[in-house]
Amino acid sequence: MEELIIKDLLINDQIRINGDVRVVGENGEQLGIMNIQEAKAIAEEKSLDLAVISPNAVPPVCKVMNYGKYRYEQQKKEKEAKNKQKTIETKTIRFGLNIGAHDVEYRAKQAKDFLLKGNKVKANMRLSGRENAFADKGIETLKNFAEIMDEFATVEVAPFKEGRYINMVLAPKK
Repeated sequence: MEELIIKDLLINDQIRINGDVRVVGENGEQLGIMNIQEAKAIAEEKSLDLAVISPNAVPPVCKVMNYGKYRYEQQKKEKEAKNKQKTIETKTIRFGLNIGAHDVEYRAKQAKDFLLKGNKVKANMRLSGRENAFADKGIETLKNFAEIMDEFATVEVAPFKEGRYINMVLAPKK
């Protein structure tokens, strides 16, 4: 199981503040500015924890709360936020330099399926040996592929040559 990242608060005996602090009650009511020992006594009297919420404020702000319940709520919120995130995958479709028209159409059909599912598509063409001399033809092929996909995708990265490869990235239309 992945460990969720929660900002830990200083509580009870971990608090190293000397002097006065502003204390907030468990229901959000202001209890006023008092000495740290008095604030700890109030929290202990209610069988709750004293946590430093804002250590950089003047005076620092502490809250009387049930720290275990607070941590549980924070974990729950983080988990919910993580579940709502949508991950976008990048699917790769490979081309050859001398690819036929029907094969380009077939790859366009595959790319359409990927794009409709919300994924990005990386069109990749590997040039080998003498094919490097005809990189312009490869770039043209990928541009034609982009025109076929124009209804479903926008070109995020135009075709470009990188070493032995020609790459292009398509993103789904909104």
